[in-house]
Amino acid sequence: MKVGFIGLGNVGGKLAGSLLRNKFDLTVRDLDENLTKPFVEQGAKIANTAKELAEKVDLIITCLPSPEICSEVMEGSDGILNGLYENKIWLEMSTTDEAEVKRLGQKVIEKKAIPLDGPVSGGCHRAATGNIAIFVGGEREAFNKILPALTVMGRKILHTGELGSASVLKVITNYLASVHLVALGEAWTVAKKSNLDLTKAYKGIAVSSGNSFVHETESQVILNGSYNINFTMDLVLKDTGLFDELAKKLNAPLEISPKIVDIFKDGQKKYGSRAWSSMIVKRMEDINQINFRAEGFPEELVDNEPEKRGHEI
Repeated sequence: MKVGFIGLGNVGGKLAGSLLRNKFDLTVRDLDENLTKPFVEQGAKIANTAKELAEKVDLIITCLPSPEICSEVMEGSDGILNGLYENKIWLEMSTTDEAEVKRLGQKVIEKKAIPLDGPVSGGCHRAATGNIAIFVGGEREAFNKILPALTVMGRKILHTGELGSASVLKVITNYLASVHLVALGEAWTVAKKSNLDLTKAYKGIAVSSGNSFVHETESQVILNGSYNINFTMDLVLKDTGLFDELAKKLNAPLEISPKIVDIFKDGQKKYGSRAWSSMIVKRMEDINQINFRAEGFPEELVDNEPEKRGHEI
């Protein structure tokens, strides 16, 4: 199977790297030549346009920062849609809007190609080692066909149902992660002002009913002070905004979600769009004139689990 990958950013570059490391026939495309160069040096091919890439491969993967950018890459004159023909597969691995992936999916179907949405979850450090989780929505037969590629990019692969279902599940999980992160800011505030040993507090939370994936990962770079989670404020606002808008479309009044959106808007205003998302807890540090520093925590997360072939769950 020939695979094309468009979007070699924080997550996309690591997913594409797993494909290349596992000897897939890979063609890449990104506007930043500094991102494509290492791939070419390691044996990947390069496409000058999205259309050219789509023409050359069997599976076209997009992993892009926003639904707007994805639509440009898909629908431009040199876009993916103009390079599609029968039985090619488009896999959208960006975190995107269900309605948008279905809109573009219909255009893919009109070309007699097959659309799938396949967002990932678990952090950049796990994307780097092929240990991230992948949700996939769309035709089961197409899912089965690309499963060999999915199982080198991710550890646990879930077929979620029809096209768009994976994107809905992804924005739900990202929303929950954002809630957990904001709550951690308040938890660390109370721990610090209670004069707890923060290293012991970290361990205590990790073995308690209050534990979460966000605590196990992001608390480490918070306590270190780097906040470096390889995910930025603007991306959290995109994701929480998608969740909040989806709830409005479903006529489902929510209580916590609008507050989370406001908190991250304030964090973006204070620290900038490209600040690490875990810096949202700095709002509590600044308000309370404290810090959450503790010894022995890493500046950046590294996945120490051995890389192994993924599987469907």
